[in-house]
Amino acid sequence: MDDETPFKFTFLPKQLPTLCNKDFRTYFEKWYLLDRLKAWTFSFDKPYQHYKSKEFLTDLLKDESVLQNIQIMGDSGSWGRMDSPSSVDIEQLKCSVTSMDFFDKLKKEGIVRENGSICKCFDEMYEGITISDELRKMILMEDSDNFESYSDDERLELIFKIFSHLVVGGPICQYEDNVQAYYDVTKSLYKDLVCVQKHAETKELVVKSEAYKVTAKDKSGTLMFPSTDEHEQTFAYVTIDPIKRHATILYHCWGKGLW
Repeated sequence: MDDETPFKFTFLPKQLPTLCNKDFRTYFEKWYLLDRLKAWTFSFDKPYQHYKSKEFLTDLLKDESVLQNIQIMGDSGSWGRMDSPSSVDIEQLKCSVTSMDFFDKLKKEGIVRENGSICKCFDEMYEGITISDELRKMILMEDSDNFESYSDDERLELIFKIFSHLVVGGPICQYEDNVQAYYDVTKSLYKDLVCVQKHAETKELVVKSEAYKVTAKDKSGTLMFPSTDEHEQTFAYVTIDPIKRHATILYHCWGKGLW
Protein backbone atom coordinates (compact mmCIF):
# COMPACT_ATOMS: atom_id res chain seq x y z
CA MET A 1 0.00 0.00 0.00
CA ASP A 2 2.89 2.35 0.84
CA ASP A 3 4.13 2.01 -2.74
CA GLU A 4 0.90 3.59 -4.02
CA THR A 5 0.81 6.57 -1.69
CA PRO A 6 2.41 9.80 -2.97
CA PHE A 7 5.83 10.82 -1.77
CA LYS A 8 5.70 13.48 0.92
CA PHE A 9 8.28 16.25 0.97
CA THR A 10 9.62 18.49 3.71
CA PHE A 11 11.38 21.76 2.93
CA LEU A 12 14.96 22.02 4.21
CA PRO A 13 15.74 25.71 4.85
CA LYS A 14 19.34 25.63 3.68
CA GLN A 15 21.11 27.20 0.74
CA LEU A 16 23.57 25.43 -1.49
CA PRO A 17 27.06 26.47 -0.31
CA THR A 18 28.03 27.59 -3.81
CA LEU A 19 25.15 30.07 -3.99
CA CYS A 20 26.22 31.58 -0.64
CA ASN A 21 29.95 31.72 -1.37
CA LYS A 22 31.09 35.35 -1.25
CA ASP A 23 33.58 35.02 -4.10
CA PHE A 24 31.17 33.09 -6.28
CA ARG A 25 28.38 35.60 -5.63
CA THR A 26 30.60 38.22 -7.27
CA TYR A 27 30.65 36.05 -10.38
CA PHE A 28 26.90 35.41 -10.22
CA GLU A 29 26.31 39.16 -10.11
CA LYS A 30 28.66 39.70 -13.05
CA TRP A 31 26.93 36.95 -15.05
CA TYR A 32 23.46 38.32 -14.16
CA LEU A 33 22.57 35.15 -12.26
CA LEU A 34 22.60 36.54 -8.72
CA ASP A 35 19.17 36.04 -7.10
CA ARG A 36 17.94 34.56 -10.40
CA LEU A 37 19.63 31.18 -10.13
CA LYS A 38 17.74 29.54 -7.28
CA ALA A 39 17.78 26.19 -5.51
CA TRP A 40 15.47 24.49 -3.03
CA THR A 41 16.10 21.22 -1.20
CA PHE A 42 13.47 18.87 0.22
CA SER A 43 13.65 15.60 2.13
CA PHE A 44 11.26 12.79 1.20
CA ASP A 45 9.60 10.14 3.28
CA LYS A 46 10.25 6.76 1.66
CA PRO A 47 12.89 4.97 -0.45
CA TYR A 48 13.36 6.21 -4.00
CA GLN A 49 13.42 3.71 -6.86
CA HIS A 50 14.50 4.63 -10.38
CA TYR A 51 11.55 2.98 -12.11
CA LYS A 52 9.29 5.34 -10.14
CA SER A 53 11.08 8.51 -11.28
CA LYS A 54 8.10 9.95 -13.17
CA GLU A 55 5.76 9.41 -10.23
CA PHE A 56 8.36 10.80 -7.84
CA LEU A 57 8.88 14.01 -9.82
CA THR A 58 5.15 14.45 -10.37
CA ASP A 59 4.57 14.07 -6.63
CA LEU A 60 7.36 16.59 -6.02
CA LEU A 61 5.85 19.34 -8.17
CA LYS A 62 2.36 18.75 -6.77
CA ASP A 63 3.37 18.56 -3.11
CA GLU A 64 1.98 21.40 -1.00
CA SER A 65 5.24 21.91 0.88
CA VAL A 66 7.08 22.28 -2.43
CA LEU A 67 4.48 24.66 -3.89
CA GLN A 68 4.63 26.80 -0.75
CA ASN A 69 8.40 27.18 -0.85
CA ILE A 70 9.54 27.42 -4.46
CA GLN A 71 9.07 30.54 -6.56
CA ILE A 72 8.91 30.96 -10.30
CA MET A 73 9.34 34.04 -12.45
CA GLY A 74 6.10 35.25 -14.01
CA ASP A 75 5.43 37.07 -17.28
CA SER A 76 6.01 40.45 -15.61
CA GLY A 77 9.45 39.44 -14.36
CA SER A 78 8.28 39.23 -10.74
CA TRP A 79 8.58 36.15 -8.55
CA GLY A 80 5.50 34.30 -7.36
CA ARG A 81 4.06 31.01 -6.19
CA MET A 82 3.67 28.14 -8.62
CA ASP A 83 0.23 26.56 -9.10
CA SER A 84 -0.15 22.79 -8.97
CA PRO A 85 0.49 21.41 -12.47
CA SER A 86 -1.79 19.08 -14.40
CA SER A 87 1.05 17.11 -16.00
CA VAL A 88 4.81 16.75 -15.58
CA ASP A 89 7.35 15.76 -18.23
CA ILE A 90 10.85 14.56 -17.44
CA GLU A 91 14.10 13.93 -19.27
CA GLN A 92 16.83 12.02 -17.48
CA LEU A 93 20.27 13.60 -17.48
CA LYS A 94 23.54 11.76 -17.00
CA CYS A 95 25.64 11.97 -13.83
CA SER A 96 28.68 9.90 -14.71
CA VAL A 97 31.37 12.61 -14.57
CA THR A 98 33.64 12.59 -11.51
CA SER A 99 36.57 14.66 -12.81
CA MET A 100 37.06 18.07 -14.39
CA ASP A 101 39.15 16.26 -17.03
CA PHE A 102 35.79 16.16 -18.82
CA PHE A 103 36.57 19.67 -20.04
CA ASP A 104 40.12 18.97 -21.28
CA LYS A 105 38.92 18.75 -24.87
CA LEU A 106 38.15 22.49 -24.81
CA LYS A 107 41.91 23.02 -25.09
CA LYS A 108 42.43 20.12 -27.47
CA GLU A 109 39.85 21.58 -29.87
CA GLY A 110 41.27 25.09 -29.68
CA ILE A 111 38.22 26.57 -27.98
CA VAL A 112 40.29 27.54 -24.94
CA ARG A 113 44.03 28.29 -25.01
CA GLU A 114 46.56 26.58 -22.73
CA ASN A 115 46.53 29.56 -20.34
CA GLY A 116 42.74 29.32 -20.05
CA SER A 117 41.89 32.32 -22.21
CA ILE A 118 38.78 31.80 -24.32
CA CYS A 119 39.20 32.18 -28.08
CA LYS A 120 37.16 35.01 -29.56
CA CYS A 121 35.02 35.04 -32.70
CA PHE A 122 32.94 37.54 -34.67
CA ASP A 123 29.74 38.53 -32.87
CA GLU A 124 26.59 36.56 -33.64
CA MET A 125 23.14 36.55 -32.01
CA TYR A 126 21.20 33.50 -30.81
CA GLU A 127 17.89 33.80 -28.90
CA GLY A 128 18.89 37.23 -27.59
CA ILE A 129 22.33 35.94 -26.56
CA THR A 130 25.44 37.63 -27.93
CA ILE A 131 27.98 35.04 -29.02
CA SER A 132 31.44 36.57 -29.21
CA ASP A 133 33.69 33.62 -28.38
CA GLU A 134 34.24 30.03 -29.48
CA LEU A 135 33.08 28.63 -26.13
CA ARG A 136 29.55 30.01 -26.30
CA LYS A 137 29.51 29.20 -30.00
CA MET A 138 30.34 25.54 -29.26
CA ILE A 139 27.64 25.40 -26.59
CA LEU A 140 24.80 27.03 -28.52
CA MET A 141 25.26 26.80 -32.28
CA GLU A 142 24.81 23.42 -33.94
CA ASP A 143 26.44 24.59 -37.16
CA SER A 144 29.64 25.73 -35.42
CA ASP A 145 32.89 23.93 -36.23
CA ASN A 146 33.28 22.79 -32.62
CA PHE A 147 29.71 21.80 -31.76
CA GLU A 148 30.53 18.10 -32.10
CA SER A 149 33.45 18.40 -29.69
CA TYR A 150 30.95 17.06 -27.17
CA SER A 151 28.62 14.23 -28.19
CA ASP A 152 24.89 14.22 -27.56
CA ASP A 153 25.44 11.93 -24.57
CA GLU A 154 28.10 14.22 -23.13
CA ARG A 155 25.79 17.20 -23.55
CA LEU A 156 23.27 15.34 -21.38
CA GLU A 157 25.73 15.26 -18.49
CA LEU A 158 24.53 17.43 -15.62
CA ILE A 159 27.98 18.97 -15.29
CA PHE A 160 27.91 20.05 -18.96
CA LYS A 161 24.48 21.62 -18.42
CA ILE A 162 25.71 23.54 -15.38
CA PHE A 163 28.86 24.71 -17.14
CA SER A 164 26.93 25.80 -20.23
CA HIS A 165 24.38 27.81 -18.25
CA LEU A 166 27.11 29.58 -16.29
CA VAL A 167 29.04 30.43 -19.46
CA VAL A 168 25.97 31.86 -21.21
CA GLY A 169 24.64 33.63 -18.10
CA GLY A 170 21.66 35.96 -17.95
CA PRO A 171 20.33 38.64 -20.30
CA ILE A 172 22.82 41.29 -19.12
CA CYS A 173 25.91 39.13 -18.71
CA GLN A 174 29.52 40.30 -18.42
CA TYR A 175 31.46 37.39 -19.86
CA GLU A 176 34.80 36.04 -18.67
CA ASP A 177 37.89 36.17 -20.87
CA ASN A 178 39.39 33.20 -19.02
CA VAL A 179 37.59 29.89 -18.46
CA GLN A 180 38.88 29.24 -14.91
CA ALA A 181 36.04 31.02 -13.08
CA TYR A 182 33.51 28.92 -14.99
CA TYR A 183 35.41 25.76 -14.03
CA ASP A 184 35.56 26.73 -10.34
CA VAL A 185 31.87 27.54 -9.98
CA THR A 186 30.80 24.53 -12.08
CA LYS A 187 32.84 22.14 -9.93
CA SER A 188 31.49 23.58 -6.69
CA LEU A 189 27.85 23.62 -7.79
CA TYR A 190 28.07 20.10 -9.21
CA LYS A 191 29.45 18.85 -5.88
CA ASP A 192 26.56 20.55 -4.08
CA LEU A 193 24.02 18.80 -6.28
CA VAL A 194 25.24 15.20 -6.45
CA CYS A 195 26.14 12.48 -3.96
CA VAL A 196 29.46 10.74 -4.68
CA GLN A 197 30.76 7.54 -3.09
CA LYS A 198 33.77 5.27 -3.56
CA HIS A 199 33.05 1.92 -5.19
CA ALA A 200 33.67 -0.81 -2.61
CA GLU A 201 35.89 -2.89 -4.89
CA THR A 202 37.44 -0.54 -7.45
CA LYS A 203 37.68 2.44 -5.05
CA GLU A 204 36.70 4.66 -7.95
CA LEU A 205 34.31 7.55 -7.37
CA VAL A 206 30.72 6.86 -8.41
CA VAL A 207 27.84 9.34 -8.51
CA LYS A 208 24.83 7.86 -6.71
CA SER A 209 22.45 10.72 -7.52
CA GLU A 210 20.07 10.92 -10.45
CA ALA A 211 19.26 14.14 -12.32
CA TYR A 212 16.30 15.16 -14.45
CA LYS A 213 15.20 18.09 -16.55
CA VAL A 214 11.61 18.81 -15.55
CA THR A 215 8.78 20.74 -17.22
CA ALA A 216 5.11 21.03 -16.27
CA LYS A 217 1.86 22.05 -17.95
CA ASP A 218 -1.51 23.30 -16.74
CA LYS A 219 -4.95 21.82 -17.47
CA SER A 220 -5.06 23.40 -20.92
CA GLY A 221 -1.72 21.83 -21.86
CA THR A 222 0.11 25.17 -21.69
CA LEU A 223 3.68 25.17 -20.42
CA MET A 224 3.82 26.69 -16.93
CA PHE A 225 7.08 25.46 -15.39
CA PRO A 226 9.85 26.49 -15.38
CA SER A 227 8.21 29.30 -17.39
CA THR A 228 5.48 29.90 -19.95
CA ASP A 229 8.22 30.64 -22.49
CA GLU A 230 10.92 28.21 -23.60
CA HIS A 231 14.47 29.50 -23.74
CA GLU A 232 17.94 27.96 -23.76
CA GLN A 233 18.63 29.54 -20.36
CA THR A 234 15.28 28.75 -18.73
CA PHE A 235 15.48 25.44 -16.90
CA ALA A 236 14.53 23.37 -13.88
CA TYR A 237 16.73 20.43 -12.95
CA VAL A 238 16.02 18.06 -10.09
CA THR A 239 18.75 15.99 -8.49
CA ILE A 240 17.74 13.04 -6.32
CA ASP A 241 20.00 11.73 -3.57
CA PRO A 242 18.56 8.29 -2.73
CA ILE A 243 20.88 7.86 0.25
CA LYS A 244 20.04 11.04 2.18
CA ARG A 245 16.55 11.07 0.65
CA HIS A 246 17.00 14.62 -0.57
CA ALA A 247 15.68 16.21 -3.76
CA THR A 248 17.08 19.54 -4.95
CA ILE A 249 15.50 21.78 -7.58
CA LEU A 250 17.90 24.05 -9.48
CA TYR A 251 15.99 26.79 -11.28
CA HIS A 252 16.68 29.71 -13.60
CA CYS A 253 14.41 31.79 -15.83
CA TRP A 254 15.71 34.00 -18.64
CA GLY A 255 12.68 36.27 -18.16
CA LYS A 256 10.29 38.12 -20.43
CA GLY A 257 10.22 41.69 -21.65
CA LEU A 258 13.89 42.29 -20.95
CA TRP A 259 14.65 43.25 -24.53
